[in-house]
Amino acid sequence: MTPPSRRGALTAALALAAVSGAVTAVAVPLGPTTAGQAVAVMVLGALLGLVAGGGTGTAWTVLPTSAVYGAVLELGRLAVALPTVDAVRLDSVYGVLALLAGRGVHALLLVLPMLLGARIGVGIALRRSGAVPHRARRAIGTGVVGLVVVAMAAFVAVPASTPPVVDATGAVVPGGLASLETVTLGGTGHALMIRAADVDDPVLLYLSGGPGQSDLALARVLSAPWTDDVVFATYDQRGNGKSYAGLLPTGRATLDRAVEDTIALSEQLRDRFGEEKILLMGESWGTLLGVLAVQRRPDLYHAWIGSGQMVDVQETDRRIHTDLQAYASRTGDTDLAATLERIGVPPYRDIPWANAAVMDAYGRLYGPYTPSAGYLARGAASGLDPFGLLGSEYDAMEKANVLRGLVDTFAVMYPQIQDLDLRRDVPALQVPVYVLDGAAELHGRRDLMLEWYGLLDAPEKHLVTYEGAAHAVAFEQADEVHRLLVEDILPRTGTP
Repeated sequence: MTPPSRRGALTAALALAAVSGAVTAVAVPLGPTTAGQAVAVMVLGALLGLVAGGGTGTAWTVLPTSAVYGAVLELGRLAVALPTVDAVRLDSVYGVLALLAGRGVHALLLVLPMLLGARIGVGIALRRSGAVPHRARRAIGTGVVGLVVVAMAAFVAVPASTPPVVDATGAVVPGGLASLETVTLGGTGHALMIRAADVDDPVLLYLSGGPGQSDLALARVLSAPWTDDVVFATYDQRGNGKSYAGLLPTGRATLDRAVEDTIALSEQLRDRFGEEKILLMGESWGTLLGVLAVQRRPDLYHAWIGSGQMVDVQETDRRIHTDLQAYASRTGDTDLAATLERIGVPPYRDIPWANAAVMDAYGRLYGPYTPSAGYLARGAASGLDPFGLLGSEYDAMEKANVLRGLVDTFAVMYPQIQDLDLRRDVPALQVPVYVLDGAAELHGRRDLMLEWYGLLDAPEKHLVTYEGAAHAVAFEQADEVHRLLVEDILPRTGTP
């Protein structure tokens, strides 16, 4: 039976854990998203463990203490309607990744320091009582846990950075610019990356795909040729990667706000680099965002460059779903047929999990094609993973946020673009238009792009087709796009 004093100590520790969970739910309902918040959670865990272990004389109090903290935290953030917060999905690899990047990281940051604090607290209590059994073994165990916690804290504290701009020989370009910054857009901080060999070159702002995708590391590697002739800028949109915390409150994460954020950044870049106008490029979802920004503020842009140009996402989803059904029937792919039957027809209800299941099947519809040698070489040399998590542009917590943003921001933003159709909503643009067309693109996307392009009224428009490209045209053919920039777009738009 537990002595009354220990019962009282355990009750006090559990009460403190409950209060801590409630405060965390209010202060950081998404859990820790920054290095500072991660360290704060580690310190909190250590203090909780110290109180619980020192009062009860056993490190096993970590179990009920962390359980109470977690339960109160979950109750306190029930109103946060985001997939990584309000649901646990183990039927999708993305659901598992979301669980690990969200609750898993939070638990690790809390429980390991709590165990260390508890072991230290137990040691203090034993010394005070004069009982010191297994002193050496206990010290070794505490030391091992301590080393793990210190290593984890050091990993969390390593700051993000972007490598310097280098020339063809790998030498750092004198006077080049390679920066990771924070800019305020719509009252919220956003991560901005700028890379240039010469800051007097024309500015090109690139909008990543998604919604929810952070492209900082991948874009840095794959756009490398362009920095010889343009100031390349890209940012983590609200809810993406390094800007993940800006997703709350979700009521402000709207399509209109995203367009205004892009316009605000365009104005800042124009003023900062002394340009009258800038170039705007988008990829996939970024093409919808970019076209709407150009439509709203054509005075800011020399030209629009669309890569993987989207037109009507709901119609694209329908067509791809139909094509996948036909593929499953033609090839006897019963697993794919069952998946399509389970998720139903677009517009999908189970966002983002249904979309993830369909995206995993896209590869069945692509025909054979080979991206450029430069693209393949740069990707292989970079050492990056498909999400770019290994890039130095993200610190430890931001690596987790890249995955969380993919899930949560997609869930918030994707329903908002279901009724958007550029054929109807953007029949004209008042700037030159360049559409980078991947010949290997899925028909569900490409056919709609060609239809919109044919209808579009613009001062001039250019459809540039690349055989060795599909959806990520600008990167898959980055060297050819660089040539297009230097030989056509920059001279034609008066930005040599």
